Amino acid sequence: MNDSAINHADGVFAPGHLGELTRVIPFEVVDAALENAGGKERRVRRLPSRVVIYVLLAGVLFADEGWKQVFSRLVAGLPELVKSPCASALSEAMRRVGEAPLRELFTFVKGPAVTGANQVTRFAGRLVVAIDGTQLAVADSEANRARFPKPRSGPNGESGYPMLRMVAILTAGTRSILDASFGTDAVGELSYAHQVIACLRQGMVLLGDRNFATYRFFTDVAATGSDFLIRAKTGATAMKLPILRRLPDGSFLSTAAGLAVRVIDAEITVTTKKGTRTSDYRLITTMLDPSESPAQPLIRLYHERWEIETGFCELKARILSGRVLRGRHPGAVTQEMWALLTCYQVLRTAMTDAVLARPDIDPDRLSFSIGLRTARDLLIQAKGIVAGTTIDLVGHLGAAILAEPMPTRRIRTRPRIIKRAISKYRAKERNPDRRTYPATLTTAILTKPLKT
Repeated sequence: MNDSAINHADGVFAPGHLGELTRVIPFEVVDAALENAGGKERRVRRLPSRVVIYVLLAGVLFADEGWKQVFSRLVAGLPELVKSPCASALSEAMRRVGEAPLRELFTFVKGPAVTGANQVTRFAGRLVVAIDGTQLAVADSEANRARFPKPRSGPNGESGYPMLRMVAILTAGTRSILDASFGTDAVGELSYAHQVIACLRQGMVLLGDRNFATYRFFTDVAATGSDFLIRAKTGATAMKLPILRRLPDGSFLSTAAGLAVRVIDAEITVTTKKGTRTSDYRLITTMLDPSESPAQPLIRLYHERWEIETGFCELKARILSGRVLRGRHPGAVTQEMWALLTCYQVLRTAMTDAVLARPDIDPDRLSFSIGLRTARDLLIQAKGIVAGTTIDLVGHLGAAILAEPMPTRRIRTRPRIIKRAISKYRAKERNPDRRTYPATLTTAILTKPLKT
């Protein structure tokens, strides 16, 4: 290492960094991932594998630029002149490294972030986590269409891009990724969900929407030792949940394929200046003791499920800005996805580390947009690559996000519209209202059975 103020790696390894985020994912971790995945080269190249890994991670921060431009960002703040490789050399180096080291790197960084005792979302002593799925568009090439086929044609014709499906489990509050699985959109969410629930442990409570309300999923989650709180379907496809005993808070005990569960039927009213909307909710949980977890707090807890929707928005709208993944073949798509998940987790970890210095600020008040912009600036300037003898968890990035925390979150709502945000075509609803309104929630426990 150099002893200069920048403190970067020497020689051909100099471009291998992520600015101040390198402190979260240092050289040793990248080298270990390469070693474990069998991707460590036998000789030092002009583009070492370690540098290629950092180029892929930097490509997440600069999703709107080509790989040659991304490399230029990495060397912009270095004191000595570093010759940029041609685009084909970068592509060949990425193909040489493959997807396995990126997948291994993600296993090193995934997991709940370290927070202060009053900064983590818990309920009845349990860490609150959420599961959900989302889709991402990939480059429209013949190779990608074979692996990631376009969704079936709808009333507006064939989808414009092949789609990838991902299912992840995130922690509420910090939005750190516990685990993720992805692949072809032809496979449903539940298949990917069963691949990620191994990360669940006793002392957690998993939140999920109606798509995860199946007997097998309930049984598999319970087998991990984790509790769950999942919204269930009503109507003709509702689960058969007999009322075994009505509890004092209005909920009732039941069984789902032999698993003891508790059911809460509630009516939720959302009131805004535009009017009032009422919906019936059925929530199923393995937290059976109403004195430990009363029905009304459980209904409010379910609202935390939207933390994962916000996390997906950060991935797709903030980082990717609605763009498709770059990779023109499935291996490159998979490599890029692991880099996307890894870089998101690294940025989230740096933000959560910073908030340890401010126990009065909840992690969900940190601006992801400010963190992302600051991380980009620090990478270009090659600042804070290696920490000094005194470890500063806040750093330049932390100082930027702590200087402008977002206001305490208020309950807000807006109508849901079936329309892709970047589409130039008219929505199905004429002149849709896209405004967000402050809302008031009122909940009432129902003791009469919902219509099934």
